[in-house]
This record gives sequence, structure tokens and C-alpha cells, in this order.
Amino acid sequence: MHDTLQRLFRFKAWANDELLSALAGLGPHARTTDLAVKALAHSHVVDRIFAAHLRGRAHSYASTNPDTLPTLEMLSADIRGSDREYVEYVSALDDEALRERIDFTFTDGKHGCMSRGEMLMHVITHGVGHRGQISALFLLNGMTPPTDGFTTWLHLDRAR
Repeated sequence: MHDTLQRLFRFKAWANDELLSALAGLGPHARTTDLAVKALAHSHVVDRIFAAHLRGRAHSYASTNPDTLPTLEMLSADIRGSDREYVEYVSALDDEALRERIDFTFTDGKHGCMSRGEMLMHVITHGVGHRGQISALFLLNGMTPPTDGFTTWLHLDRAR
């Protein structure tokens, strides 16, 4: 499980970088960029909330959606930094830490309890879903979405 999570978080960082680079190429005023920033800002907030949960720390988020949207440039820097943090965090875990169950509070005030591994898988799958939404925006606007497939990344990663 640990090796798989390490690969998944390296893949996540790569896929986010591919998407952020493609969005930067569209320009800040493209409708696709505006909608993508909304989806990515939400996904990033969820990443940060779970980063706090994983460490047993409080966070300042009252919602999974930010009150104000950042610029694509600011969000890109934040996402890339968060992705680096997750890659480093996951690489330091062992199987016992992945099985540890952690109590936390969701932003709606409800109690939650998940293993560290379950939280990390949630972060991965949540991000995949939102990158898929953004790929659909590209397609709906007659553009080719960025390449972000896991198998593509595996092929590229092994070629390096």
C-alpha cells in the first residue's frame, strides 16, 4: 500500500502540473480558466483540510469552498507546494501509520473517523474527480484537455 500511495501522490503532482500549465496557456480571462479555478480551489481546500486532519491539527476552513477565489497564478503555486508536501509526507509513513485511525470534525461540524490511508486515498480520488471535470470543460470548449492519465504517467515515470 505504501509504495502505491507514493506513486499516486507523485502522479497527482504531475497531473496537477500538467493541468495548471495548460490552464496558464489559456490566459486568465478564458471562461474555462474561471471555472477551472473554482473547481481547483475547492479541491485544494479539501487537500489542506485533510493535511491538517492527517497531522491532528486544527485548520481555519469553515467550508470546502474558499470565500474568495485566488488567481490562477496564486492557486498554482499553492497547489504545487501542497503536492510537494504530500509527496514528502507519504514517503515518511509506514504501514502502521497508514492503518492508524484519526478522529476529526468535518466542516459541517459532523464527526469523522478514518484511517490515515483512507484519508490519503480520499485526497487522491477527490482530485482525480475534479481534474476530470476540468478536462470536460476543455472538451466542451473545443480544446484538447491536458494529458493526465495514470498509465501515461507510469510510462513517463519509468522512462526517466
